Amino acid sequence: MSRIKAFFRHDNVGLLFALPAVVYMLVFVGYPIVHNIVLGFQDVDVMNFLHGQKHFIGLANYTTLLHDEVFIKSILNTFVFTISCLVFQFLIGFALALFFNLKFSIAKPVRGILMMPWMIPMTVTALMFKFMFSTKVGVVNNFLTGFGIISNNIEWLTDQKMAMVSVIIANIWIGIPFNMILISTGLTSIPGELYESASIDGANAVQQFFRITLPLMRSTIESILVLGFIYTFKVFDLVYVMTSGGPVNATQLMSTYSYKLSFDNFLYSKGSAVANVLLVILLLVGILYLKVTSGGEDIYE
Repeated sequence: MSRIKAFFRHDNVGLLFALPAVVYMLVFVGYPIVHNIVLGFQDVDVMNFLHGQKHFIGLANYTTLLHDEVFIKSILNTFVFTISCLVFQFLIGFALALFFNLKFSIAKPVRGILMMPWMIPMTVTALMFKFMFSTKVGVVNNFLTGFGIISNNIEWLTDQKMAMVSVIIANIWIGIPFNMILISTGLTSIPGELYESASIDGANAVQQFFRITLPLMRSTIESILVLGFIYTFKVFDLVYVMTSGGPVNATQLMSTYSYKLSFDNFLYSKGSAVANVLLVILLLVGILYLKVTSGGEDIYE
């Protein structure tokens, strides 16, 4: 009892407030991750799942995946999807942030309206773009043919090349507000006196951007790119609703392929192995980010 009293005397009560969050993370995040890692080293499918037979097979699932053409394609598709979305989301978001950083009367209301794509549920957005990219009744084809840009309807979701373009466009639309608001926050932290001094010294807008804005936004940009990579790399619901990984695995990502193996083919262990590879890649990205940011801090010190 004396130790318990001593614990509460030293301002440790705050730990009790954090305890529910810790328990929640351990139960609903930690346990599924550990269970999925273990499952990736076992042989579990629909045939032996009900009997509780979970034979340990080591790296057999991962060895099989290395010879799986669809898995290799899903990795390439995931990187193409992620990098393409990341580049356009960041550039457009940065441009909008710079625009709304200008002082004009309707900047704040319009910026708030542009946040709507980020607030709409992902499945709703996926359904919306699925109808928009529909071949016959989609508004995109109707718009393009109406203005004479194309003569025949484009098979947005059924052509292998255009299907990837379609899901990339949809995800770019979702991610632009996220980039815009974070970059806008970073821009407001830059003292205005720096720009005034630069103007007095004769620096134009381009020089101010590359000599003041970008260097002072370095940490913000790094955080945005890493968070954007993580969020985009694990996208599932958008692609699954729009194309389900098709046509002919043209939009098959690691997340959708893991779902397909687990819940369509009932190969639970192989599906877990794909998810574990996805987890390892994201962990490496996170570790790389920590090293880069810590190295940057050392340089500035």
